[in-house]
Parts: sequence; C-alpha cells; structure tokens
Amino acid sequence: MTEAATRRQSFDADPSGPEGLNASALQALAASTVVEAPQAEGAARRGPFRPDVWRNARQRHASRLAAHYFRSLDVLAVTGVTLLCAWTAASGPLLHAPMSQILPFALGAVTILGLLRSLGRYRFVRGQQTLLHLASVAGIVAAGAIVAMATGWALQGAGAQWAAWLVWAGLVMITLNALHMGWSDIVARWRASGALTPNIVLVGATRHAEALIREALKRRDLNVLGIFDDRLARSPRAIEGVPVLGTADDLLTHKMTPYVDRIVLAIDPKAEARVRDLTARLRTLPNEVSLVVEPKDEAETRTALNRLAAAPLADVQGPVDDDRRAFNKRLQDITLGLTATVLLSPVMAAVALAIRMDSPGPIFFRQRRHGFNHEEIVVWKFRSMKQESADATASRQVTHDDDRVTRIGKFIRKTSLDELPQLLNVITGEMSLVGPRPHAIGMKTGHIESARLVAEYAHRHRIKPGMTGWAAVNGSRGPLHTAQDVRRRVQLDIDYVENQSFWLDMWIMAVTLPVLLGDRAAVR
Repeated sequence: MTEAATRRQSFDADPSGPEGLNASALQALAASTVVEAPQAEGAARRGPFRPDVWRNARQRHASRLAAHYFRSLDVLAVTGVTLLCAWTAASGPLLHAPMSQILPFALGAVTILGLLRSLGRYRFVRGQQTLLHLASVAGIVAAGAIVAMATGWALQGAGAQWAAWLVWAGLVMITLNALHMGWSDIVARWRASGALTPNIVLVGATRHAEALIREALKRRDLNVLGIFDDRLARSPRAIEGVPVLGTADDLLTHKMTPYVDRIVLAIDPKAEARVRDLTARLRTLPNEVSLVVEPKDEAETRTALNRLAAAPLADVQGPVDDDRRAFNKRLQDITLGLTATVLLSPVMAAVALAIRMDSPGPIFFRQRRHGFNHEEIVVWKFRSMKQESADATASRQVTHDDDRVTRIGKFIRKTSLDELPQLLNVITGEMSLVGPRPHAIGMKTGHIESARLVAEYAHRHRIKPGMTGWAAVNGSRGPLHTAQDVRRRVQLDIDYVENQSFWLDMWIMAVTLPVLLGDRAAVR
C-alpha cells in the first residue's frame, strides 16, 4: 500500500470528523443542522484547527441567506414607518392624498433602502465595530431625509411639511438602528461559536504553507483543516501540527470537501507548470480555489490571511451575480467614457497638435497588450517617444531622463495625458475605465519576463484592464524594475479583482487625478 493510501485510510478510519461518519452518524447529521465534533483522540491527529462545529455546504448556504432576511425585515420596517407617517401627514386616505404629499416620503424611503444595500450595510465584515456601523446607518437615513425634504420643498414650496419629514426620519433612524443592533448581535454570536470561521485546505507542503499556518495559529480566525501535496515522498506527515492528508487527486474525492470553504494553493511561484496543472485539476471541484502571492515576510503573510479570513459573514450577502456586475460595469464605462471623450476632445486635439509640431512621426502609438482572459488587444496612446525609438514590447522600460522620450512626451507622460486615447479602447469594450493596467505582451523586468516572476500574474486578467486602477492610486504605476515591484502590483490588482464594485470604481476615478498630479517623482 502506498504512503498516500495509508494516510488516506488512516484519515477515513478516524470516526471523529465528517470524513469518518458511520451510518448512524450520517442519520444524525441528516436530522440535525449542526454536527458537534467529539473531543476524541483522533481530534489531536487532525491538527490544531479542528472546528467545534461542522457545517456542510447546505447549512452554510442557509447562513448566507441571512442578509436577505435582514434586508427584507428592514424593507418591511421602513415601509411601515413611511406609510404611517405619510397617512398622518395626509390627514386622510392615502389613496386620495395629493402626490406632492406622498412623493417626498416615498423617495426618501427608496433612497435609504437603496443605499443600505449598495453601500454594503448587510455584509457585517469581520472586526466591524457596531457603533461605526450604526453611525453609517444614521448617515444613510440623514441622506434619505435630505432627499425627502428637497423633493417636498420643490413640490410644496412655502407649505412644506418640515416637521412631518423630520419625525419620519427620526422614527426610521430609531427603527433601523434597533434592527441593525440585533443583526450585529446575531452575527457576533455566530462568529463566537465558530460557525462563520472559514475552513480552508492548503495544496502544497511548502515553506509558504508553513508561514501561513504559523500566522493562522496566532490569529485563530481561520481553520486550516489539512494539507494536500502530490510530492508525498518529500512531504512531512504534518506542518505545525496540520496533517498532510494525501495528494491533490485525493482532495478531488475527499469527504472533507463539503466542509471546506476555499482551497488555497501555496505553491512556489517559479513552478508555473505545476500551478497550471493543479488549477486545472482542482477546477472540477465546487470549492473556490485561490492562489496565495508568495509571502516574503510576516506583513505579507498577514495580508494574505486577511483576504482569506475577512469574508463578510461567510458571503452572507449571497453569491455575486457576475453577469449583472459585468453589465453594470459596462454601462458605467459607456456612459462615463463617452462623456469624458466629449469633454476632453479639446485637450486631446491640443495634445495631438503639439506632438505633430514637436517631432516627426505619427500622433498615436499602438501597442499589443494583454486584455481580459489573456486576449491580445491593441492599446492606443499618444506617442511620447521618438519614432525610431518606439518599443512595442516594452523590453526596455522608461527611466528618468530617458533619451527616447520627446520634449512633449515628457510632459504628457508626467501628466498621464498620453493615456487619453485609451478612451477609445473603453468605448469599444476592450478596456474599462478602472481595472488592472494593461501590460505589454512580453514586458520584461530586468532580463526576465514580468509574467514569470509571480505565479498569480495571470489572475490580474480575470477582469478587463483599466485606464486607472487600485494599483495606480496606491503608488504602483509606471515601470517595474524589480521582482518585488511586480509582486506588489499583482497583489494590488488581485485585491481589486476580488473587491470590485461600483463605489470602489467611483472612488478610484475620483482620486486618480489628485494622486497622479501629487506624485511628481513617478516615472511614467
């Protein structure tokens, strides 16, 4: 019998967890929503992260629906308070009340309920302070009151019912804060019981896995249930007490998988073929698979664990509708992209004329870059280099006082005006206004292709590239001179891909110009 088979047989024979449930235990599981893990001798062999409460996918899905219940009760409460206040203000049947009296209350209520959801007030992120949450709810109610009063003043003029709207806002604020105190208390009790602590398994018995486990042992906000590695002959039986349970193929059929929230690849980034192979094999599982950017120190290890452990209420908001999110982002790009093109057309015409007068050659520079899902796209820019020095593959990145850059080129690169033609890429759908910056195909850092320096590099292509992005407003823009520069940008890009939202995009666009103009030392 092979070592992998021996380990797996030993694991399955242990009756102290969901993987070793016998027939009677399975019947008990079907009749109960929670399986209490007995403190048997086998628990020690399972490692230090063994959960006290086991929940399968069906049970976890029930928890994820909590946000919908919370929101439904909020809707009912706000609707009830609004109808009561509108009926009192109308001094008669609501069906016969004039629209000028009803509309302010209705628009105020819709504004409050819309902001509560769009601003993520049902996510209840780990570590969130209840007082800050209640303060944000109060701010949202204040915004709804402003909408109601502005609408009422526009419709009623001097006869505006200020007192009625203020009473309505006060009652809504008291009601919602009372409800959200209850929601916060429920979530806190769930977290205290460990029912919402994410369960992960690691693929790869590497030094990166060891660093992650050591940090997780300090934090205790993440359960590392086990490790799987194809190279069992060179793998220890356990790392920091967490057992090595078999190979990646064993994970595909393991009885633990229904209890696992995420599979994390802790593979050496230089082993590109191995990463691709494992990703392709594990893609058949319903569990989410993540790559951990190679941690170089404790700070990067903590950052990686923060991303894994900080899931809001175990995705209590429900699964993200990728199609709807993509549609909303495309609508945002078309609307704002066309508006920006019209408003900035005089500026682009002036830049084009200056380039034509400054040096011989075309006005535009075109370069093949990676787009969504590794698609090759042609990105448009204003030419900032001498025609004979154009570098389509970015094999030599721009430096200070680069002799290839023209006089006008220095100015438009420093102000990022050379990027404005990419509005055409946005309108045609090849790019987005916000996203990871597109890199030239074959771009090198030193003498090594940048894509080969970090295993997760390709994950920045899971979303359309953007004219600006999270990395750009956090200081990672321009040339990448070292492997650490590549690693930091990839980390920021992955953070954006995992957290993209309408409001994040709006914030990034709002701070882009101040950030770029404020960083005069950057090479662009």
